[in-house]
Amino acid sequence: MLTAPPGSADEAIAALLASPELAPLVAAHRVIEPRAPRHAPWPAGVEPRLVDALRGRGIEAPYTHQAAAYGAAAAGRNVVVVTPTASGKTLCYNLPVLGAVAADDAARALYLFPTKALAADQLVELRGLADAAGLGLKSHTYDGDTPPNVRSVVRAAGQVVITNPDMLHSAILPHHTKWFKLFENLRFVVIDELHTYRGLFGSHVANVVRRLRRICAHYGADPVFICASATIANPRELAERIVEAPVELIDDNGAPSGRRHVLVINPPVANEQLGVRGSALLTGQRLAERLIRGGVQTIAFARSRTAVEVLTSYLRETFAPPPGHPHTIRGYRGGYLPNERNEIERGLRDGRVRGVVATNALELGIDIGSLDAAISIGYPGTIASTWQQMGRAGRRTGTSLSALVCSSAPIDQFLAAHPEYLFYSSPEHGLVNPDNLHVLLNHLRASSFELPVPAGERFGIDETPMLLDVLQEDGWIRRAEDDRYYWSHENFPASDFSLRSGAPENVVIVDTTGERHRVLGEVDLFAAPLLVHEKAIYIHQGVQYHVDRLDWDERKAFVTRTDVDYYTDADLGITLKVLEVFDEADVPPAGKRQRGEVMVAWKVTMFKKLKYHTHENVGWGSISLPETEMHTTATWLVPPAELVNRYDRDTLDGALIGLARVARTTGALLLMCDPRDLGVLAQVQAPFTGRPTLYLYDAVPGGVGLTERLFGLVDELIRVCREAVDSCACADGCPACVGPAIEVGPRGKAVVSELLAGMG
Repeated sequence: MLTAPPGSADEAIAALLASPELAPLVAAHRVIEPRAPRHAPWPAGVEPRLVDALRGRGIEAPYTHQAAAYGAAAAGRNVVVVTPTASGKTLCYNLPVLGAVAADDAARALYLFPTKALAADQLVELRGLADAAGLGLKSHTYDGDTPPNVRSVVRAAGQVVITNPDMLHSAILPHHTKWFKLFENLRFVVIDELHTYRGLFGSHVANVVRRLRRICAHYGADPVFICASATIANPRELAERIVEAPVELIDDNGAPSGRRHVLVINPPVANEQLGVRGSALLTGQRLAERLIRGGVQTIAFARSRTAVEVLTSYLRETFAPPPGHPHTIRGYRGGYLPNERNEIERGLRDGRVRGVVATNALELGIDIGSLDAAISIGYPGTIASTWQQMGRAGRRTGTSLSALVCSSAPIDQFLAAHPEYLFYSSPEHGLVNPDNLHVLLNHLRASSFELPVPAGERFGIDETPMLLDVLQEDGWIRRAEDDRYYWSHENFPASDFSLRSGAPENVVIVDTTGERHRVLGEVDLFAAPLLVHEKAIYIHQGVQYHVDRLDWDERKAFVTRTDVDYYTDADLGITLKVLEVFDEADVPPAGKRQRGEVMVAWKVTMFKKLKYHTHENVGWGSISLPETEMHTTATWLVPPAELVNRYDRDTLDGALIGLARVARTTGALLLMCDPRDLGVLAQVQAPFTGRPTLYLYDAVPGGVGLTERLFGLVDELIRVCREAVDSCACADGCPACVGPAIEVGPRGKAVVSELLAGMG
């Protein structure tokens, strides 16, 4: 049981940096010095009761960015506030909203948060401030957990409705006549965590906002939008793309911060010949154990749900409590039930939980108190997410530690070798494509259900009349004599599609261990084949469950509790078919480049059993589940025939695997996107081209424009790929460049270099 008192971060960090075990693994160490607060006078017009309430909480004056945000919003200008984690962004929107409600009981506001947990957390903060000011605010969350009797009260009298884009899409906008008091009097719309609205999800949300603005106009309202975001490269552009109106940028951060030590840690080399490094998870475990043992309240972020549960199990073994005492180590991820998440959050705030292992579910601004250390095990995928995770520590003025533990993945090893990219590069762009036809048509259907659409109305794009005709031909709508299109289908359109994926359902996990079956959690439909296939080991709060049966049609996985010394990891098989070519270029002698629409299909084919601690493979099994497919866009490269004809098929096959690996890494860096947003596939004899081909595709249905940008960056992509391969110190390939020689072949690295030289 942990006995060291919290608050000893300085001593624990000094001991860590002097440790003979961990100090040699530090690839970079930066100290970010403390920053003093910068305040501004209370702006004119701020409700005096709010000022008194905030002073009662020790806030004598607002930070500069809070005052600027209030001034812009109160004057009717849309704003986007971009400051680091824990800089008081919440007050930037609560202050003008509560001021409007204090001045007029009829005033309404709508808050959008990307997760239910964050919405519930912000409700507590909003109510606390309103009660302290004596405002008697009527506010509640409106989501899937809201009881039916509360929902009717929120619709009728809710002055601030707190929800998420999914509920706005499927439960509020389609039933706007029940919400007429909200829409008639809507003064403000708050969109928090704006940086999360990118890619497919962001493209959907932009269309939900189009529908929202259309309904507001119907009721005579024109709300001000207040957006808040972590640091990204294009916050104003992203906000204006989602809101489709001018937005004022406020990024002059006046909040203070304590001293922060930032470490980049590279696990030790396990095999010098192969360039293989030790496990990032085990290195992160040792780091977390040392910090927690030193009295430092610590959060560790892992990349997958499985990794969260494995690391939670390890730490719970190390810090086992005395009999009858609760565990001080907890896991936290999607799939946990709401009461379980709430209990963990309370434990973090009051100090009962000394260590938590989480997915990025805790990356956002949920109030979990003032942690002293944050460890990211594996690069989170973007610079913005890395700093979001690091920002969960050091929320006070004291010293804190943030660490990135690099995995063997190429992009992680790139950061270990070039840490300046993490410290000095601009954060990524938030890209959305609301005019993606896959997305737009669905929302145009939903919008026509909500209100008739005049024939000349523009919904996002000038071609709206043509799309309305398409929907009429398909029987969704009909054109009436008043020259408006009316919904004419029996289905409810908003229930047909999800904002976050192509799958509207989740798979429910049912524990059948005892006499009474209970719901253990849930997993989204696309992740289910990987996590809860039959014979999988599903881990929940460090407890192992064996998946006895997956009922795919009923969306249920039945599990029983077990105790084994391994966990499971499933493999995907991917195929690709070209549907249409949009652009192409022959670049003699470098080969051919093309861009177009493709159909990508993937299927979970097998799983491995990996032993705890050593992670060695101790068995495998096959998986029989349906194939999943999507239409998207891709750019593909075809090396010249005279170049590839030099190699036999086996050599070329291995080299193409290596080329795909390095192209995905460098492509994600050039596009400044999450590597998971960029799919890659190499075919030694592609059906479409008949030749060896490398495909890079948008990993979301319909695409969001990544590979369209990449088509214009092919020369740069090839150059950076070649630099990455040729500058790597390994002899025959390693995880930091093209992959280990056992995967790419004994000549794999050399052949990749030759291919890139010939394609450049």
